[in-house]
Parts: sequence; C-alpha cells; structure tokens
Amino acid sequence: MATVLVFFFYFSRKKIIKQEIEKRNLEVNYQKEILKTVILTQETERKRIAQDLHDEISSKLNIVSLNSHLLISPNLSVSEIKEITANINNLTSTALESSRRIAHALFPPVFEKFGLEAGIQELIVEYKSTNKFDIQYSNQLNLNEFNKNTQLGLFRVLQELLHNTLKHAVANTINITFFREKDTFCLLYTDDGIGFKISEDKKGMGLINIDSRIGLLNGKYFIKTAPKNGFEIKIIFNDL
Repeated sequence: MATVLVFFFYFSRKKIIKQEIEKRNLEVNYQKEILKTVILTQETERKRIAQDLHDEISSKLNIVSLNSHLLISPNLSVSEIKEITANINNLTSTALESSRRIAHALFPPVFEKFGLEAGIQELIVEYKSTNKFDIQYSNQLNLNEFNKNTQLGLFRVLQELLHNTLKHAVANTINITFFREKDTFCLLYTDDGIGFKISEDKKGMGLINIDSRIGLLNGKYFIKTAPKNGFEIKIIFNDL
C-alpha cells in the first residue's frame, strides 16, 4: 500500500511539474511574440518615417538646392529672380510644415509639455476634424499622475484604436472613457461601426500592435465585437 502511495505522489508531482513547465513555456513564448511584434512595429514605423522624410522633405530640399544654384546664374532678369526666390520660399515652408507634422506624429509637443490629458484632447480634435465620426470623451482619472511610460503607452493605444476605427469601422460615434474599477484603472473604447469576426489564429496588424502595447503596460484587455455589431475593448492596467 505504501509503495502504491509513493508511486501515486511521485507521478502526481511529476504531472504538476510538467504542467508548470508547460505554463512557463507558454508565458515565455507569449513574451517572445510581444517582443517580436514590438520590433516589427518599430521597423514599420521607421520605414514609414524614412519614406515621409524622403518624399516630403529630402525631395523638396533638393529642388531648393537646385533653385539656389539658379540664382547665381548670370544674366537673370528681375522677374526670374523673383520667381526663383518665391519657389525657394514656398518649398522651404512646405518642408518645414512636413517636418513639424512628422515630429508631431513621433511625439506630440503638447503631450510632452502638458501630459496625457492634453495629448488625448488634441488627438480627439485631430480625428474629429476628419468629419468621419463623433467622439464622446469622459474621464474620471487624473491621467497626468501616471508615470510617463504608462501615459505614452495609453496614448499610443488610443492612437491605434482611433486609426483602426477611421480605416476600417465605418463608424458614426466613438466613446472613450477612463474610470477606476476597484483597485485597477480602466479604459473603455467603443465604436458603432461594422465590427468584425475575431480570429485567435490570425490577428490583424492593428490588434497585434494594441496587444503588444497593452502587454508593455502590464495590462490586460477584453474585446467584444462581431460583424455588424460594433467594437468594444476594455483595457485594465495598474501602473502609476
């Protein structure tokens, strides 16, 4: 009888250890997937920024350089000088505006100076200006008390959510709400768009980006959506 009990406890213990190892392996693989997604997102962003710099700034500065060389050409008339100078001024102004837009997309100045609350307000104004949907915003938290990494993470999550709604949802209304729930902090984001079918096997890049950003916040999230039934995501996070 004692031998049977020994074998029973031995194999039970072995099974528990095996389950723990499998659980840890799943956690490690999940963290690897998050890291892989973060790196992929960064590389995609770098590629987009490099393209913007090339298309909107470098090309214009090249033309400015060519026009500047034209100014030293001999026998230019007054009208030709004025025309070349005007071209230089216009191209320079356009390049400056493009550089401001790119810098704003990378790290909005209002966010750096005034914190997450001001950054969200500006983000809402930016997306409402598209006239594609209305945005209802409610906040019961002091967002500027969160540490900078949490603030930036939440800002990027909201950027991604708004971008996805604009690009895919065909929504009329978006609701954004920050609130406290017991000992945690929550963000609830909903839209009344066309929704979609969630596939655990294959997530779109938008959901992958959101998943990785929430993972970096040490948060968790729950999604409710279905075709023709809108979209809802509840994000729970703890960091201050």
